[in-house]
Amino acid sequence: MKKRKVKSKIIIIIMLLFLVTGCTTTLVDKNKEAVKNPETGQSLTENILCQPENEQTRKLYEKNGVKLKDLPKCSEFTPGSTEYDGLWTGIFVKPLAFLILTLGKYIGSFALSIIIITIIIRLILFPFTRKMAIQSEMMKKASPELARIQKKYEGKTDQDSMLRQNQEMMMVYKKYNFNPLTSCLISFIQLPLLLAFLEAINRVPAIFEENFLGIQLGTTPLVGFSSGTFYMYIILLIIIGASTIFMFKTTNNGTSDPSMKMMPIMMSAIIIITAFFMPAALGIYWSVGNIFAIVQNIVVQRGMEKHGKKA
Repeated sequence: MKKRKVKSKIIIIIMLLFLVTGCTTTLVDKNKEAVKNPETGQSLTENILCQPENEQTRKLYEKNGVKLKDLPKCSEFTPGSTEYDGLWTGIFVKPLAFLILTLGKYIGSFALSIIIITIIIRLILFPFTRKMAIQSEMMKKASPELARIQKKYEGKTDQDSMLRQNQEMMMVYKKYNFNPLTSCLISFIQLPLLLAFLEAINRVPAIFEENFLGIQLGTTPLVGFSSGTFYMYIILLIIIGASTIFMFKTTNNGTSDPSMKMMPIMMSAIIIITAFFMPAALGIYWSVGNIFAIVQNIVVQRGMEKHGKKA
């Protein structure tokens, strides 16, 4: 059971490494080099879903063979206004892009639209994430008993001993109503959402062209460091890093297994490094999601301490 859990989290880490690429296609020139916006340093996406509004950006696309007249304006974009380009895009990316554009048009900011939609999604997922938070608290209570069982069978590698160890551990899981696989559930739910947000941001010019508090939504912090508002990208990275570390801290299940103790540290490090290459808008989404999770976990922990509940 423990090995299966470790493998599941390793898969999550590997998938995170590739999140910065998504399914977007980078716009390249005749020399096969990425076309960049000279103002923001952002590499442009070829398979955009609607027309750019910035005149210089439009010229870059037209110069490199993209027929903008075949695309709708971002203000007129709907999930059915462009050609079918795959099940993933049709089910996840286009509807999400439409929601961000529609809400952003009414409130006057696509960044605020991303924040609001992130909170709404988190509220929809709340029953799942709350269950995971409760499971994490149960694991903290079960951890001392599991540690004693592991110590009892330490060094015993024969099949009979391993079978008894697994049986005793399963009894502890049953006692605390803990399911080791539940902790991975929300991670697998969040990954498609994260990738869909990345796709929507990269493929909708109205989103990646917007400037929010000195941050270009489509620009990565690594590129943003060379801009006049580099300090805002530093602040964004600090928020991403601090919220990620604190989120994993509040969900730490208290396990005595060294490999599992290292997992939150590895995950935090990978996410923080990846944040340098994320579009700023995705960093905003990630930060808001982390803060929501932190508040939720604190509420669950305090509720269980107060009432002594067991899941």
